[in-house]
Amino acid sequence: MVVVFALVALAVVGVIATANWYVWRRLFRDTTRGPGPVRRIGAVVIAGGWVLAVGALVAERAGAPFWLQRVLAWPGFLWLALSIYLLLAVLAGEIVRPLLRRFLERRAAGRRQAEPEPRKSPAADTRRIPAGTAPPRTPEAPDTGTPDADADADAGTGTPATPPESPLALPSRRLFVSRVVAGAAAAAAVGTVGYGTYGVLNGPSVKRVTVPLAKLPRAAHGFRIAVVSDIHLGPVLGRGFAQKVVDTINSTQPDLIAVVGDLVDGSVKDLGPAAAPLAQLKARHGAYFVTGNHEYFSGAEQWVAEVRRLGLIPLENARTELPHFDLAGVNDVAGEDEGQGPDYAKALGDRDRARACVLLAHQPVMIHDAVDHGVDLQLSGHTHGGQLWPGNLIAGAANPTLAGLERYGDTQLYVSRGAGAWGPPTRVGAESDITVVELASRQA
Repeated sequence: MVVVFALVALAVVGVIATANWYVWRRLFRDTTRGPGPVRRIGAVVIAGGWVLAVGALVAERAGAPFWLQRVLAWPGFLWLALSIYLLLAVLAGEIVRPLLRRFLERRAAGRRQAEPEPRKSPAADTRRIPAGTAPPRTPEAPDTGTPDADADADAGTGTPATPPESPLALPSRRLFVSRVVAGAAAAAAVGTVGYGTYGVLNGPSVKRVTVPLAKLPRAAHGFRIAVVSDIHLGPVLGRGFAQKVVDTINSTQPDLIAVVGDLVDGSVKDLGPAAAPLAQLKARHGAYFVTGNHEYFSGAEQWVAEVRRLGLIPLENARTELPHFDLAGVNDVAGEDEGQGPDYAKALGDRDRARACVLLAHQPVMIHDAVDHGVDLQLSGHTHGGQLWPGNLIAGAANPTLAGLERYGDTQLYVSRGAGAWGPPTRVGAESDITVVELASRQA
């Protein structure tokens, strides 16, 4: 097993190294005429970016001093996002490169055809004369006994014939194309990451979805649950971001708030002040919390106690009976390593199945157990909607539902894309959201 892991790790490192060499080649080597400071600076930028990125990941997981995590997190995590889109942009440039080169070649050929031919002198239009014979005389040019002065002048000052194309012309054109494509690729990558980062830091948008439940009584028709997941408070997203999330939730005036995991990336000691705005959450039937996998990287027991102190109600494999339906919550599957995994029997085993039931469970893969226990609606997060395109392809393959509402038998699953971001504070093709789920009674 160790050998297999080592081989996989080496393969991954090899792929990453090759990809970065390719990016360096297209952005720096192919855009310069030879070795020099530009190539060396490019190598330092790429290698240094990855040193910061690895350092940020290790510092977070190892629980390094929080100030060090913050110093490494911004440049390191942003480099992760930027490296992805630099690679994608450079790959896209391979399609543009031959097209641009062909366009330039055709344009140059068209210019050569459009140029007027050089004017020929009378001397250049004479016929070949056999050796040993004198050139014919013309009335306009009497014989002076000397070589044709006009021809000599024309040869010395006239328009020269078009020389053959210089062997440096093609490399020059290739260098120009490389610089244009590299510049466009860099601009596209920086613009994409910048826009995606602005979207996260600006705060999540509000999404609304109506979910009909067959067992929901008429009196509960229109009950609103504000679902928020994956806030990921940490060395990048702090107290200010938490305040934006809280203000956005409260602005929807929900009947109930569901925080479905991955609230933090760090300890209560480091992030307690950042999470403090959660105490301002307001809903008629309260705010509830279940753990996500990142809580188990950050001290789940301490965080459960902290959110309880802030006024949220943790549902640790537990259920509460609201006036018109049951609300249950289970621990995340990551808690199994600590003996705190999901316990559906404890949360749902003895409930009245004639009542509608809403389950809070962080990961969408938990839907199959929810179906087995007769849950009507499961609310989840975890996927981030892929966060960074084309990461949605990987996240979609690993989860039954990537985002949105889907039905599994008699159970419906709603997956939020999350409010924050893990790693790079950037989202591309997966806008962050807080979802207001409005329950609808089929009896109404």
